[in-house]
Amino acid sequence: MKNRRVVTWTFSLLLFAGLLTGCDQNKLGTQPDIPDLNSVGCLITNDFYAVHLSVYVKTSTAKQDSTDRAALLKPYCQELPDTGKAFFAADLIDRDIRKTPIGIRVVELELIGTDDSKPEDFKEVRTLTEVAPKMYTKGVVEAQADIDKNGYYAMYLLIGGDEAISDEDKMRIPFHVGGDPDALPKKTVMLIAGGVVTLIVFIIAGLVWYRKKQQSI
Repeated sequence: MKNRRVVTWTFSLLLFAGLLTGCDQNKLGTQPDIPDLNSVGCLITNDFYAVHLSVYVKTSTAKQDSTDRAALLKPYCQELPDTGKAFFAADLIDRDIRKTPIGIRVVELELIGTDDSKPEDFKEVRTLTEVAPKMYTKGVVEAQADIDKNGYYAMYLLIGGDEAISDEDKMRIPFHVGGDPDALPKKTVMLIAGGVVTLIVFIIAGLVWYRKKQQSI
């Protein structure tokens, strides 16, 4: 009976580890495959605001056929597959800021440091789009930009419009062009790998403890 319990316990942990490594990337990644346009995209947050972002891309190589029209309706998040005209839609989760003017800037960035997850490791190269502040009472901020080369970019939501002076009022949404939108984010991969390693160590420690206990009986 004890051996059966140990085997069941070990199998359960291994199964859980397998689920972690083989889970649906649409749930963890940045490209959900949901046809409902009200529930696509990804959640972007900072210390003060939260938006639900969806990006649609008409690539520079798009053709006028059904395949490309379907691709145009495919939502992306912070990893865009190719250059072209990008359409941004950010749902404002905080209803209070729907009564506040919001300005928009889409800029190209250059990585000047070594860590592409740190805003301070970038500098602005040029402004692609700038939208004058206005209120978005329906809760959806929209913008578009012509992106002509791969690289790093960011969209800024200036909460308060011309009065958005402090960093607290500037929501930075970084995105990258020219990568694999289906790939898991690096942070997610690291978390999964760390979880799997922890489970393996836990399993080995449990087996060693069980063997020692059996030997002492």
